[in-house]
Amino acid sequence: MNKYVITLAKTCLGCKKPSCRTGCPVGTPIPEMIRLFLAGEIKEAGKLLFDNNPLSVICSMVCPHEKHCEGHCILNKKGTAVSVGSIENYISDLYMNDLQFEKPIKNGKKVAIIGSGPAGISLAVILGAKGYEITMYDAHDKIGGVLRYGIPDFRLNKEILDTIETKLRQLDVTIRPNITIGKNITIADLFRDDFKAIFIGTGVWAPKKLGIKGESLGHVHFAIDYLKNPSVYRLGHQVVVLGAGNVAMDVARTAVRHGAREVIIMYRKGMEDIPASHHEVECAKIDGVKFELYKQPIEITEQGVIYASTDESGEEGLLEADSILIAISQSPKDNIVQSARQIEVDGKGLVITDESGRTTMEGVFASGDVVTGARTVVEAVAFSKRAAVAIEEYIDSI
Repeated sequence: MNKYVITLAKTCLGCKKPSCRTGCPVGTPIPEMIRLFLAGEIKEAGKLLFDNNPLSVICSMVCPHEKHCEGHCILNKKGTAVSVGSIENYISDLYMNDLQFEKPIKNGKKVAIIGSGPAGISLAVILGAKGYEITMYDAHDKIGGVLRYGIPDFRLNKEILDTIETKLRQLDVTIRPNITIGKNITIADLFRDDFKAIFIGTGVWAPKKLGIKGESLGHVHFAIDYLKNPSVYRLGHQVVVLGAGNVAMDVARTAVRHGAREVIIMYRKGMEDIPASHHEVECAKIDGVKFELYKQPIEITEQGVIYASTDESGEEGLLEADSILIAISQSPKDNIVQSARQIEVDGKGLVITDESGRTTMEGVFASGDVVTGARTVVEAVAFSKRAAVAIEEYIDSI
């Protein structure tokens, strides 16, 4: 038993009205988890976590805990919050590796899941365990979506995704890789082939561009593309990252690990306005990433980024760079909605749904980033739990 984790668990006050739980989008039963753990019932604690959140082991590693559970811990008022993420990870990792599913009795009802990211995986586990015949489609060759192709290895060991795939296959989930729904196979084709409900969890994979001169040059790359396979890029010694969200921190830290001598994040506002979590910013600083603040990029040249100062000086200058990485957010691709016009989207291309994931096309549901824009894994899980209920209700009604 890890003595460090026990010490962390013992700091929990076991509040009768745990604000940590209400601060978690998926309502993780944190005091009960810790009580079971300290009582030596670690498998029961693991089951409690998994039943509430099929991606508990993932969330324990990548969640912005300071925003959710730990940020709401009452001990913040006195000093340091309970390290929920570390405790949850220890319990969930052990449980996930020991977990074995028996193939469920099939109920004869087919559900198509488009996208194998957090939203899709969560739904596949929930409905697969209940006997629904699940087929999961993904444009990539392996499952995981943003978990595999958008989060660096140093933040998330991808072996856990292989373990999760094994569990999905135990639930008899069929996985069809390397296929983009909306091109050769459409929503109409899925309904033709007797799927009772269709779920869209395709995430946001279309990078947004700055719209400035020089963006098409060969030394300019989009962050979401770079993260898919950073080893194939030759960035040179000096790299400038445009943007300051969590993805920007990820690409900056990844560039450092792939040989860049100097990595600079350029941002048009001050440090207090950076949208990335405080933890991710601190990690970037520790890795040696530098920050150039109050600078707005206005043109990219072969030599680097021409910027205009957004402070009182208003001066222009050149920040030299061998490569530039653009990290200013992503939007959904439109493959599906182009072939299924009944599915309405908003001005940003996000699928319009109600709070339970019902789209404007009967029998089609969606959740996760394709609906909300880029958000956290735990928020995608919470949304998919609501969508699972709505899908069951819909199938029972037809």
